[in-house]
Amino acid sequence: MSVENKKEFKPKIVAFCCNWCSYAGADLAGSSRLNYPADVKIIRVPCSCRVNPMFILRAFEKGADGVIMCGCHPGDCHYSTGNYYARRRMTLLFSMLDYIGIENGRTRVEWVSAAEGVKFSTTMNDFVEKIYSLGENVKLGDLRCKN
Repeated sequence: MSVENKKEFKPKIVAFCCNWCSYAGADLAGSSRLNYPADVKIIRVPCSCRVNPMFILRAFEKGADGVIMCGCHPGDCHYSTGNYYARRRMTLLFSMLDYIGIENGRTRVEWVSAAEGVKFSTTMNDFVEKIYSLGENVKLGDLRCKN
């Protein structure tokens, strides 16, 4: 492969963020001028329990190289028990992704409160670094979605 044919890898990362905590944490990170990569595309959801595992599989199918779900800390959910349901669903999804053969580091769950802008920034930076080390996702990508 010649040098002209190689293109620089820019990961596509989807972050599902709970409206009440994690999205507010992202907002705090932005207003505090903390850096995290522009490769992270944030999708705001009312609660982490609203994230269906099919959303994550669909993100991979559409070309995402990594998907992270951020929610309120367990016990601090705006909807009482939403993040407990999300945690259970994600545990099952991780075992299914392992069965399919998706690398372990491509999905992640983090609990970030509205006051943790620094944690949001460092979490996103760490996750993007991990995705860079894993490279492009080719396992679940739908060929019809590629340019």
